[in-house]
Amino acid sequence: MKVEIYSDVACPWCYVGKARFERALGAFPGGGDVEVVYRPYQLDPSAPAQAVPMLEYLERRFGAGARAMAGRVVETARGEGLAMDYDRGLAANTLDAHRLMRLAEREHGAETQRAVAEGLFEAHFSEGRDVGDPEVLAEIAGAAGMDRRRVRESLASGEGTAEVKEEIAAAQRLGITAVPTFVFEGRYAVQGAQPTSAFLQALETVARETKPGGGGESDGSCGDGACAV
Repeated sequence: MKVEIYSDVACPWCYVGKARFERALGAFPGGGDVEVVYRPYQLDPSAPAQAVPMLEYLERRFGAGARAMAGRVVETARGEGLAMDYDRGLAANTLDAHRLMRLAEREHGAETQRAVAEGLFEAHFSEGRDVGDPEVLAEIAGAAGMDRRRVRESLASGEGTAEVKEEIAAAQRLGITAVPTFVFEGRYAVQGAQPTSAFLQALETVARETKPGGGGESDGSCGDGACAV
């Protein structure tokens, strides 16, 4: 089974959803055979190239309620064992982070890409690091087993920029308008940071319906928390 996760490192619910999905994957009997690949999406393509304080950025976008909104997310994340620190967080454009994710998947495979994703979320939400800084990205990549020099050269050259933008456009053409969105076998989608039980049910349903004699083609209806794309 293949699961494609449309995600943005700037999205706190993507971090929460990642934790819940991976918990479901660990409980799924066939979890070791599931290929998980991250696909790019940008919540704010116009986010600043130079990092700014996260709360300041959120208040400009969402108004005076931004701090309260962040507080609710922090509490939810804490319940999943994740630390988020908006007070020292930095907001930056995530295009280069997506370019790194693409490079990780293409040259090292899905497992390395997942490790890079975890490093990016931790850096952005927990450590107050600038995920738009090429050196920070190279450090995260190196911790995941990638060659730092290769990463620096790739980021400096602009490699993958056009491809990432096209992947984001393709996601929008597919009808994806929010993240996280989890697409199972290119046929079923689950949107949002659903409870672990919902992700587990989706994995079980897709496994049952896609195995030989397991139910055939979807009729496009929605049920059990999954909808045909």
